[in-house]
Formats: sequence, structure tokens, C-alpha cells
Amino acid sequence: MTGDTLQILVECTEDKNARPLSLSGHVGFDSLPDQLVNKSTNQGFCFNILCIGETGIGKSTLMDTLFNTNFENFESSHFEPKVKLRAQTYDLQESNVRLKLTIVNTVGFGDQMNKQESYQHVVDYIDTQFESYLQEELKIKRSLHNYHDSRIHACLYFIAPSGHSLKSLDLVTMKKLDSKVNIIPVIAKADTISKSELHKFKIKIMSELVSNGVQIYQFPVDDETVSKINTAMNGHLPFAVVGSTEEVKIGNKMVKARQYPWGVVQVENENHCDFVKLREMLICVNMEDLREQTHTRHYELYRRCKLEEMGFKDTNPESKPVSLQETYEAKRQEFLGELQRREEEMRQMFVQRVKEKEMELKEAERELQGKFEQLKRLHQDEKSKLDEKRRTLEDEINTFNKKKAAAELLQGQSFNSNTNAKKDKDRKK
Repeated sequence: MTGDTLQILVECTEDKNARPLSLSGHVGFDSLPDQLVNKSTNQGFCFNILCIGETGIGKSTLMDTLFNTNFENFESSHFEPKVKLRAQTYDLQESNVRLKLTIVNTVGFGDQMNKQESYQHVVDYIDTQFESYLQEELKIKRSLHNYHDSRIHACLYFIAPSGHSLKSLDLVTMKKLDSKVNIIPVIAKADTISKSELHKFKIKIMSELVSNGVQIYQFPVDDETVSKINTAMNGHLPFAVVGSTEEVKIGNKMVKARQYPWGVVQVENENHCDFVKLREMLICVNMEDLREQTHTRHYELYRRCKLEEMGFKDTNPESKPVSLQETYEAKRQEFLGELQRREEEMRQMFVQRVKEKEMELKEAERELQGKFEQLKRLHQDEKSKLDEKRRTLEDEINTFNKKKAAAELLQGQSFNSNTNAKKDKDRKK
């Protein structure tokens, strides 16, 4: 049976609807949900929260209040040179359920003059976690079952309770992050503004988010068991929260609250703030959906973009399905072709440069030869002139010597004649 025939048979089988059958007795696969629950309980769960907000807006206090514990907190100043993302992981247990919780805090967010640096560090951190998971997925020998998933499942974006509108930094940051993480906006320190101002502020915030195209996390309404409460809670976004780990005695019981001279703000009183709503939506009802949305939506988008950058696609130009092996072979052939093309280009370039160098050398050789011939001719001319001058000088010397000899001869003859005359004169005396 050929591969094409097998593929046709598989496609025909998948096209047909599965035929329902009734069981004549108990089989046992109705225990699969229990098996899944037991396995998940034994393995434990992980949940990663990113807290974005200005320094001193109450991020650490809210985390302590949400999980009824005291996490390790560090004092931060407003003079950080750049935004730092500090991740701390804790092992929590409630009943028999274990949770590995990672809280990522943005230290120094919004304190820099260049606001772009504030959100860019956050974007880079989220992409780095996606890339780490992708690299683990692409390994030949994977260990995803015990891999510590550091991808951000929920982003609590803390909005300052100004009562006016969102800052430009808030809008830009949420716009940059809405395709990478589940954003849940919260109004921090909501006890600093009145209820009427808070209601108007919520409407203003949602209006600005919609007009700027910011997609925040919407609690799912497709599950009938939670659709009613999630629909109601979607209408309360953004949550106005108050955090406190201090307990104040109200009546006969101690409650988490903030004590003011004018009264007490109870954290878990829904008439005072939306803290209970946030905790219910974030932890009790939608934690698994946040994890699922992170994997199936945000991570899949990152993974698809990265694989497309590498040249991998699900279909060919004719819109037909392409297997990974076919894509790999196509990319391999494309790479080899590109390699050969570049090799040929480099060879042609090398040959061209050699020819150009040879022409330059020949031209230089011709120039040198021309200069040599010119110097040779100049040398011959100089030599001829020197020979001519030498001959002229020799002729002058010979002439001089002849004249000198003649003069000496005349002088000798004159001397002899004078001597003879003197002798004759003496004899006459």
C-alpha cells in the first residue's frame, strides 16, 4: 500500500462520523475524570502572576492579601535606572492541592524619563519565557512533564486611583501586552476615592480601553456552570481593590481591614471594594482557564510567528497540507540551493577580483616598464652627453699639451740662442 493510498484511506475514515454504540455492561472508563483529578493532584499545579504598576501602588500588599500569607518583599525606590522584573517562586498547599506560585514584580515601572523602556522590559521578559518553553518543546529529548513552566498566566495591571483617565503609559503598555498575556486591570487603593467617582472612573477606563483597541481578559461565558457569574463579573471590570494584612476587630470577629480616623475599610466586604470578586475570578473560578488561554492562545500565537519566521508552514502555495518532513526537506533544498548560489557568487567574485588584480598588476608592470625605458633613454642621453664632453675635454687637453710642447720648444730655442749670443760676445772681448 502506497503512502498516497494510505493518506486517502485515513482522510476517508476521518471524514465519516463515528458510529455510536451502546455498552452491554460496565467497562470502567467512566473513572477517567477521577484518574485525571488524582494525577493532577499528585503532580501539583503551577500559576504565574505578573504585577505591573507604579512603585508604592500596593502590588506586594495585594498579593499577600490574595493568598493569605506573607511573601518575601523588598523595598523599592523611585530612582531605579531601569525596570527590573523580580520573579519569586513559592510552594503553597491548601488541603491536598499543591500550587507552585510565581509572582513577578515590576520594580521601578514608570519611574524613568524614557517611558518606552518601562514596557519594553516587560515585553522582553514575557517573550523570553515563551522562547524557553518553545526551545524545550523543540528538543529531541523533551521533559515537559517536570519542566517548570514560567510563562505568565495572568497580568494584574494596577491603575492609579486618579479618578480622571488612564495614563498614556498604561494604554501603551496594555496595548503591547494584550496579545501576549491575560490582562486583568485593577484600580489600586480604591479607598482613596468616593464610590461615585469610582463608578465614573471605571466607565472612563473601559471606554478608553475599547477606543484604543486594548483587549483585556474576559472571563469565559461558554461554560454553563460559570457563565452566569462570569457574565456578571465582566461587567464589574476593572476591579477596585484594597489590600491589607492587618486585622481589625469588627463586632465580635477579626477581619482584614484598613483603619482610618474616619472609619474602617474592610477588605473582604463587597460593599467596600471588589477584592472578593477579584479573588473569586482569579483563583476560585478561572485559574485553569487563565492557564489554558496562555497555552492555547498567547503561546500558540508566539509559536506560530516564530515557526513562520523559520519558514515552516502548514500549507503550500496551493493551499495543500504540508508535513513537517516535507517542509524540512524543502527548507533544506532551499538552503543548499542558496548555499550553492552564494558559493558560485563568491567564486565569480573571486575570479573577477583576480582578473581585476591581474589587470592592475599588468598595468602597473607596463607603467614600470615605460618608466624603465624612459629612464634608460635618459641614461643613454646623459651618457652620450658625457662621452661627448669627455672627447671634447680630451681634445682640449691634447691641444693644450701640443701648445705647451711648442711653447717649451720655442722657449728652449730662445734660451739656446741667447746663450750662444752671450758666448760670442764674451769671446769678442
